[in-house]
Amino acid sequence: MSEPGDINEINFDTLKPEEFENYLPELFATGDGKVSQDPRLQKFLAQNPDCAALVSDLETIAETARSLFEPVEDPSDKVWAKIQSKLREESAFVPLETEADGVKEID
Repeated sequence: MSEPGDINEINFDTLKPEEFENYLPELFATGDGKVSQDPRLQKFLAQNPDCAALVSDLETIAETARSLFEPVEDPSDKVWAKIQSKLREESAFVPLETEADGVKEID
């Protein structure tokens, strides 16, 4: 297969599925990960269900990969309050350690 040309010069109405695959990397790079929503491709994808399925799968993979790098939110103040409450509750029942001459509380 030949190298893909400028993506803006492609006639998507006459594009063959095997040629389409050559353009996928650039389409994803310039389409914000939503190739299936590109108006230029609507007719092509409707006529080529295998290509549409491939695009759908790749969009799912890209979205999943992006979500792996999203920042994880810190627990809410309510969660921290519950943790503190539970720690206080448990510290009220600290076991005692016996010593030879008496009893001492474990820190």
